[in-house]
Amino acid sequence: MALRTTLLLSCLTLALAGCASSTDDQKPPTTMQVDLQRYQGTWYELARLPMFFQRNCVESEARYSLREDGRIDVANSCREKNGDVNQAQGIAEAQQPGKTDKLWVRFDNWFSRLAPEMTKGEYWVLYHDQDYKVALVGHPNREYLWLLSRTPNVSAQTREQLLSKAREQGYDTRELVWRGTDKP
Repeated sequence: MALRTTLLLSCLTLALAGCASSTDDQKPPTTMQVDLQRYQGTWYELARLPMFFQRNCVESEARYSLREDGRIDVANSCREKNGDVNQAQGIAEAQQPGKTDKLWVRFDNWFSRLAPEMTKGEYWVLYHDQDYKVALVGHPNREYLWLLSRTPNVSAQTREQLLSKAREQGYDTRELVWRGTDKP
């Protein structure tokens, strides 16, 4: 019972944090429209800002697949420090019909079935290159950020380009957790 209560409180805290606005007067980050056909497939997480649900992840990847109804199936996997692999299934959909830069993502778990409107996460595509080989995704409150690539590793130049774009958008990159590590 205590474990359930702790998990419920943790989920509520994350949901409320996702609803919070930025603590300063910064404008929201700018986003880029996405060709969902080209965006689908596997993306490797190069780095992320720390977040509760990924606290034990050292390597994460996501697979996006277009659905016939226009939404996107999301399959995330995470290899933890101890070697265990966790997976989560979800669905993403446009926040505004016809716009692909800002998506709602909801993962299928007991809490999302209990409170579906509280468990939608905002997934803003801040940047992707012309060839859809790297992308920068964040949350508008700038508490969450992911640097993504089609490959598990990128050149130092590409990494620096992504970091520079994140900083230009107002994200603090000093606490990033890099792929293969469990510390920022």
